[in-house]
Amino acid sequence: MGKENLGEFEELVLLMIALLKEDAYGLGICEELKKQTGRSAAIGAVHATLSRLANKGLVKSSLGDPTKERGGRRKRLFTLTASGKKALVRSRDIKVSIWTQIPELSIKTI
Repeated sequence: MGKENLGEFEELVLLMIALLKEDAYGLGICEELKKQTGRSAAIGAVHATLSRLANKGLVKSSLGDPTKERGGRRKRLFTLTASGKKALVRSRDIKVSIWTQIPELSIKTI
């Protein structure tokens, strides 16, 4: 994988996967995204993004155990790959570097 830049929504989905850890699946990602950002996302958009991230090698998936609540169906669970973690760190570092160069817009911590 080259040094591809992440789109905003791709970055948010990766962050939700990191936050949810072993419970990162499509609907859970949608719900956490709404909770954390106030931004609603269609499940189809999340699934398309997860597929794109998997094709880029930034996430991997596995099937969880079947549950009674889902009628015996299994959830597809997502985890970050090492490349996915590096992409998030790189994205954060670029933004922090730029923000620190604009002192009048920098937010100071209290």
